[in-house]
Amino acid sequence: MRRLPMRKIAEALRLKAAGLSTRKIAVSLNVGQSTVSEYLKRAQMAGMSWPLPDGIDEAALERRLFHPVGEATRRGLAQPDWSAVHVQMRQRGVTLSLIWEEYRATHPKDGYGYSRFCDLYRRWEGRLSPTMRQHHVAGERVFVDYAGDTVEVVDGETGEVRAAQIFVGVLGASNYTYVEASWTQSLPDWIGAHARMLAFFGGVPDQIVSDNLKAGVTKACFHEPQINRTYAEMAAHYGTAILPARPYKPRDKAKVEVGVLLVQRWVIARLRKRRFFSLSELNAAIRDLLPGLNGKVTRHLGASRQALFEQLDKPALKPLPDRPYDYADWLERRAGLDYHVEVEKHYYSVPHTLLKKTLWVRITARTVEIFHEGQRVASHVRTSGNRKHTTVAAHMPASHRRYAGMTPAEIRRRAEQIGPNTAALVELILRTKPHPEQGYRACLGIVRLAKPHGRDALEAACLRAHEIGGQSYSSVKSILQNKLHRQRPETPAEGPVITHPNIRGSGYFQ
Repeated sequence: MRRLPMRKIAEALRLKAAGLSTRKIAVSLNVGQSTVSEYLKRAQMAGMSWPLPDGIDEAALERRLFHPVGEATRRGLAQPDWSAVHVQMRQRGVTLSLIWEEYRATHPKDGYGYSRFCDLYRRWEGRLSPTMRQHHVAGERVFVDYAGDTVEVVDGETGEVRAAQIFVGVLGASNYTYVEASWTQSLPDWIGAHARMLAFFGGVPDQIVSDNLKAGVTKACFHEPQINRTYAEMAAHYGTAILPARPYKPRDKAKVEVGVLLVQRWVIARLRKRRFFSLSELNAAIRDLLPGLNGKVTRHLGASRQALFEQLDKPALKPLPDRPYDYADWLERRAGLDYHVEVEKHYYSVPHTLLKKTLWVRITARTVEIFHEGQRVASHVRTSGNRKHTTVAAHMPASHRRYAGMTPAEIRRRAEQIGPNTAALVELILRTKPHPEQGYRACLGIVRLAKPHGRDALEAACLRAHEIGGQSYSSVKSILQNKLHRQRPETPAEGPVITHPNIRGSGYFQ
């Protein structure tokens, strides 16, 4: 069996400590239930639990775990308040048996027997909508999705009309609803909407049930959906778990489906005649409508979403962390022969011992952090994509030791085998870099162009690149792709390009 990454095993321990069942942990982590059970058993035997002890990183954890309304049939019986019973059933630990015992304690002589009590409740419950019939424990789940309808926003300066997307979040037990508008359904907007939603609720549910939106789920699969790492990191920050709805199973997210329908009727329809000139203006209008939506008393339960939220979900939600989630993108990269990783057209150094290793890069608005096996190995200030290098001196090998047999001499030898023009361009690149290793990528890329294009073509392209000052891999590649190496620069003719009586020669100015 292929071993799981240690970060997933640590995540399983965290979710287990949060009270999730093995099945729900398996769904959240996109692994088999038996696999989760095996790793939890190993952790228990090793005496490991969440939170992990100080000093236990992913490598240490690996060593520890893998060391070598119904009608009465009898008149005169006390009729239960089925709406109140239905609300109580959403509280943690409350069962129908417990509610019946309390009912009989109040009505010892004129109360229904247990079996009849259950039968009448099920019959009353059957009259509810499918969404209301589902039993959602207080504080357990929030359902999130985007509405199908959009709202138009007009740019006051250009007159351009943009369609704003409408994000909807609905708590399972109370149906308490959050709505906001964003420009896109991309990952930054998706994550930002979650953070603002949880702040609106004032707490965190145990689970977030999302649709298989591309921003949050990288691979929509019936059995094993794969969660985007940024989305998973956000969930870990708030101490919750992501449970994607199964494809083609609308009942998995029936709450938010009905919530979206309600938002379309209560919010979007009411705004249809208004014109908005900014996203903030639209969100202000949505915030004004939310109290009315959540304060409306439902016909079946006789209580508003706001009242049910205060009674059920709010006391059961976990507290918010001290600070909101700081959005970050995660990228998987491999360290090159120059011990740098490429991030958005810029190169950042890592310790040279990680040459050719697979790394994870965490990108925020200001920093680029690089991780290997869960340990941060490098941190840089984020730089614009200028195809240049950011190199930490401590990351460089002592005395520029060469690894993997790739030295400037070896690169020059390969270039000389192709021809003098290629050798000259490679030599120029290596000589102009502050450190020869920074020219490895460009030189190796140029040499490897001989395979798809041929040596003669590469020689001609290198000559052309030298003539126009294109001392880079991208310049040589562009010349080959556009077949510019077949065109020779024209020799300028002697004398002026055109002749005319009004054109003065150089002698005029003497």
